[in-house]
Amino acid sequence: MDSPLLSQDHVLPNKHTWKMSLCAIVAITIVGLVVRGNTSYGILSGAEKYNDGIATNQGDIVESDVGVVATDDARCSAIGVSMLRQGGHAVDAAVAAALCIGVVFSASSGIGGGAFMVVRSSSSSQTQAFDMRETAPLAASQNMYQNNPKGKTLGPLSMGVPGELAGLHAAWLKHGRLPWKTLFQPAIELAGKGFVVTPTLGEYMAADANKILDDPGLRKLYAPNGTLLKAGDVCRNVELGSTLEVVAEQGPQAFYNGTIGENLVKDVRDAGGILTMEDLHNYKLEVTDATTVNVMGYTIYGMPPPSSGTLALSLVLNILGSYGGSNAARGNLGLHRLIEALKHMWAVRMNLGDPNFVNIDDTISKMLSPSFAKDIQHMILDNTTFPPEYYMNRWSQLSDHGTSHMCIVDADRNAVSLTTTVNYHFGAGFRSTSTGILVNNEMDDFSTPTDISPDKLPPAPANFIEPNKRPLSSMTPLIVTKDDQLVGVLGGSGGMNIIAAVVQVFLNHFILGMKPLDAVVSPRIYHKVIANLFSDNSLMCDAPNHNLILICISRS
Repeated sequence: MDSPLLSQDHVLPNKHTWKMSLCAIVAITIVGLVVRGNTSYGILSGAEKYNDGIATNQGDIVESDVGVVATDDARCSAIGVSMLRQGGHAVDAAVAAALCIGVVFSASSGIGGGAFMVVRSSSSSQTQAFDMRETAPLAASQNMYQNNPKGKTLGPLSMGVPGELAGLHAAWLKHGRLPWKTLFQPAIELAGKGFVVTPTLGEYMAADANKILDDPGLRKLYAPNGTLLKAGDVCRNVELGSTLEVVAEQGPQAFYNGTIGENLVKDVRDAGGILTMEDLHNYKLEVTDATTVNVMGYTIYGMPPPSSGTLALSLVLNILGSYGGSNAARGNLGLHRLIEALKHMWAVRMNLGDPNFVNIDDTISKMLSPSFAKDIQHMILDNTTFPPEYYMNRWSQLSDHGTSHMCIVDADRNAVSLTTTVNYHFGAGFRSTSTGILVNNEMDDFSTPTDISPDKLPPAPANFIEPNKRPLSSMTPLIVTKDDQLVGVLGGSGGMNIIAAVVQVFLNHFILGMKPLDAVVSPRIYHKVIANLFSDNSLMCDAPNHNLILICISRS
C-alpha cells in the first residue's frame, strides 16, 4: 500500500500517541461504493447489507450492486435506503435522509439551516449545484453587531434565512420519483414517537449544556425533566413532527409563505431576532451547473461560491499536480508541499464571497488556473518554510463550524453529495417552541468591519453583511468522474477543516492508490497560516465526530 500523506511513522512516535490515534480513527464513519461492473463495494462502519443488496452504514466493507447511502446516522442511512428500495432516485433518498438527520441530530443540521447539494444525472451526465445557503435578513447590516458582538453567534439575531427546504424541494421537483409526502413520513415518526440519543449527540449536549439549558425551546427538547438527556435516552420533538406533517402536505410554501413560517417568525422576533415573513417569502434558491475542476486526470464537480471548498481544492491539487507525477504528494516531502499549498490557498480564499454581491471573477479564475498554481509552486521551497506574511494573506481568516454530510448513489448511478448545516453545534442556541425548529447562527460566517481577530489582519470586505447576501463557507460536497464515468462521491463535516480533510482523502485514494478505508482513517494535517502552526488529527480525541468524512468509491 502506498504511503499516506501523513505517515503513521511521522506522527505516531510512541505507543501512547498510537492509542490516541486509534481514538480519533474510530470516530470516523465512511462509505464506499463500486457502481460499475458486476460487483459493488460499500465501505461502512458497523455494516449492514439488506437482502436486496442496497448498502447502508455503519461498518467496514460491504458489497452492493444497486445503491448506497452514507450519512452521519445509521437510522437515516436506513431511511435513505428504504427510498431506494421503493424505486426512488438518489435525490429522494437524500431528502428523506436529510429530514431524518434534522430530527435525530439537530445539533448540526435541520430545516432551520441551509445546505449545498451536488447532483449528477447518469442519463444526461449533467451535474448541478443546488445552493441552499442561508441569507442575511433584509434588516441586516454591516455594523449590526457593533454593540452586541455576542449576538453574532448566540441567539436569534445570529439567524440567517433558512434555505434547506427550498433546495430539497427544488431538487426533488427535478429528479424525484416518489411522492413528496412519502419522503417525510420516517422523519415525522422519529420526531413524534421519539428517537434514542446517540453517544455523539449526548457528548454534544454535555459540551453545550449551558447553551441548551438557557433556552426554553432547547431545554424542553433536550432536558424535559430539568436535566440533560443522556445517550440511550429517548428524545421527542413533537412540535417538529407536526411541522414536518404540514410541510409534507402543503409543500415548502407552508414554511416560506404560510403558517409554519408565521409561527417561526413570531417566536424569533419575540426573542429579539429580525426575521420577517418577507425574508422567508423572498428567499431565492440558486441552481447552477456545478463548478468543474479538471486535475490529476480526474474531473471534480462541486459548488461555486459562496462555497469555497471546490475552488480551494482545485488550487491545492493544481499546486501539487504542477510538480508532475504522484510522487509530489508522497512521504515527508509531500507532506511539506501539502502544508505550503494549504497556506497559500487560505491566503487566496478570503477574497471570495457571494458572487451576486461582489466581483470575484478574477479570484475564481486564479483558483481554477493551473498556471496560477504553477506560479505558487515556484514560491514553495522543499527545504524551508516562511513566516505568515510571505503568503500574502490580506484578510483575517473566518472559521465556520459544524455541518453534516451524506453521499448517495442509486441503482442507475445517479449521485448526490449533500452537506447541511446550522453552523455552530445547536446553531443559534434557539429553538422555536411553536414549530420545533432549531435555528442556525449562520450570520457568524460573515465578516464584519468591527471584527478584531487574533491574527490582527483586517476583515474581508468581500464577505461583509448585506441583505439577502450569502456568507462564505468551507463546505465541500464533491462528485468525481474519470472519462465521464462516476468514480467517487465525497465530502465531510467539521467546518473550516473540511477542505484540508477532503483534499487529503482525495489524494490518498485517487492519487496514492490507497484503499478507501485507509484513505479516510489515515492521519490528516491542518494549517491555517496564522498562527504559523499545523495540527494533525492523530491527537484529536476530545472532539466527538470530528471531521466525519463520507466517501463513495467506484471502480471498474
